[in-house]
Parts: sequence; C-alpha cells; structure tokens
Amino acid sequence: MGEFTVTKEKLLLALSTVEEPDLKKDLVTLNMISDIEIGVNQVTFTVILTTPACPLKELIKQRCVDAIHRDLGDGFEININMTSNVTSILNKNLLLPQVKNIIAISSGKGGVGKSTVTVNLAMALKKSGAKVGIIDADISGPSIPIMFGAENMQPMVSVKDGKNFISPILQYGIKMISIGFLTPPDSAVVWRGPMASQALKQFFGDVDWGELDYLLLDLPPGTGDIHLTLVQTVPVTGAVIVTTPQKVALADATKGGSMFSQANINVPILGIIENMAYFTPEELPDNKYFIFGEGGGQQLADKFNVPVLGQIPLVQKIREGGDSGRPIMMDESEVVSAAFFSAAENLAQQIAIRNANLPKTEPVKMR
Repeated sequence: MGEFTVTKEKLLLALSTVEEPDLKKDLVTLNMISDIEIGVNQVTFTVILTTPACPLKELIKQRCVDAIHRDLGDGFEININMTSNVTSILNKNLLLPQVKNIIAISSGKGGVGKSTVTVNLAMALKKSGAKVGIIDADISGPSIPIMFGAENMQPMVSVKDGKNFISPILQYGIKMISIGFLTPPDSAVVWRGPMASQALKQFFGDVDWGELDYLLLDLPPGTGDIHLTLVQTVPVTGAVIVTTPQKVALADATKGGSMFSQANINVPILGIIENMAYFTPEELPDNKYFIFGEGGGQQLADKFNVPVLGQIPLVQKIREGGDSGRPIMMDESEVVSAAFFSAAENLAQQIAIRNANLPKTEPVKMR
C-alpha cells in the first residue's frame, strides 16, 4: 500500500456512494454499516440488510467491494460480513410487542391454494434466517395443522407475569396456532361470527409469540368478520393476495384486495402470488401447460399497481407435501421450492420498501 493509509473515515466515504437498490439511499445514510475494523492490509465491516431474505445481498456486497477498490485502491484485503435486522413500522402494542411485521395472506376465494402458499412462504422465510410464525385464521376450516404434520399436537399453557399464555406449536422452526390444535380433529367448529372473531383475538393476545420478524395470517375466504377483526385488532403491515389465473378466481381476489384498499382500512397490498400458474409434469420439467389460463396474476397486479411476487407451478409434489405434513420447501433439491423461495425473497423486499416509505400502521377504527 506504500504510504497510503486506509482510515475509517475514508472507508465510510467510499461506502457512502453505494446505494441500497430498493430504498434508493446510500448505505451510510441508512446506518447499514457497522463494526468497522482497520487492520494491516485489510478492512473488515458489517452490512446490516433489512431482511435475511434479501434477494440483492450479493449485488450489495459486490458494489461495496467495487467502491472501495475504486476510491481506496486494491492493495489490501476486504472482509464483508452480511447480517440483517428486519425493519418494522408497527407501533409497540400490548398484544404483540415483539412482532415486527404482521402479514395477511388473503385470496377472497377458497380452493386457490392459499394455505399451501402461506406454509411454504413461512418455510422459505425461516430458511433464510428469519423468525416466523403463522396464525391459522380460518376458524371453521383450519388447514395448517395437517400441512405441518401436527394435527395431533396440543399446545401447552405457561404463566408469564401472572397471566396464563398458550405456547404456540413449534414445528420445523415455525411457531403456529390454529383452532385445529384446540378442538378434536373430526369435530366441526360451528360458531357464529362473534365467537370466531373472539378466537382470533385470543390468538393475538393470549399466545406467547415471543420475538418474530414475520407473523403470517392464513385468512379464510371472503371478506367477513375475521378480516374486519384482524384489521381492527392489530396493525397490519400489509397483505398478499393469492390467486389462480382463471377469471372466476381473479374476480374474488379483486374483491379481497379491494377490501384492504378501502379508505377506512388502508392496508397496503404488498403483491400478488399466482398459484397453479402452469402445469409442469415431473417427466417434462421444462414444459409449461397453462391449464387455468395465462397472465391472470399480472392482470390483478396491474389493477392494484403492485408487483407479482411469484408464480407457483401446479406440481404433484406440492400437494403431496401438504398432505404428508412435510412442506415442499423442506426439499431443497426441488425446482418448485425455488419458486417459493423467490416469492419469499420478493415479499421480504416489498415489506422493507413499504416500511421505509409508508407511514406507520395503526389498527383500523371503524364506526
């Protein structure tokens, strides 16, 4: 290096030219640089990403290296540690004080694979390093216990600060609660709206969730009591709309999205996931057959001016994973698991953008 000496100030000046691609500000301004160490012929520092599922991780890292070489030369070693701190704009609330983001997974219509999408999104986020939980908000038709192979499990009760709390079921590293854990498997839950809504409130207030980066809510079809209870009880970070490409599914998904977009609710729609986007036979992995139509997810995304987070193919092993209680995201070798992982990365990206650019969320006050 000769007489040239790297200093902390010079390093920060170089890194101040590196823009975070989503947030459109430099890493230094965003306080994403920490733990700087200047050694003999080497520099070490940490970049704090907004999510462990950041799809631009390697791009940001390479831009840091390029900026340092450009401004400070290349006669020394560069060590960059990539970590994350999931962002949150939720006001601290008594119900979920340690939950950073509450994400509603909605469809408006049953039978489009919303629960399957929720389960595999949760698994993908968890495998990226995030702390994830699921609330099965479909009181009359819970699916989460079966899809996690946990239908015979029952939650324990613990005492915290003198109050009884339900401990969520922990399966595959995901915390979850469902009415399916609290009632006999073969019994129908025949409750009026107020009783179902009260159950959802208890899932928020009487469950010891601990620290979570993302709490996903698997909502029932429609736009009824459960949906209103959700937005009135907790501050929702945003909603994901799941649809299949065909017209009848798009019509109901549009209604579901419109509910979140109403002025008195105003929950941001983070994006669209098109499930069963095309059929791919196992013996012909490069072939796509658009059984339910083509382009429906993009049409819905254009209507709400949001991105398509992912297109999930219709593959037999996805169904088999749900039936066997082992989500397909458990199998890293499957090509289809890459589709879910990409959707999860895009979702985490949109949450970070939403948290950086939109106001804090408040529970809805409806008259």
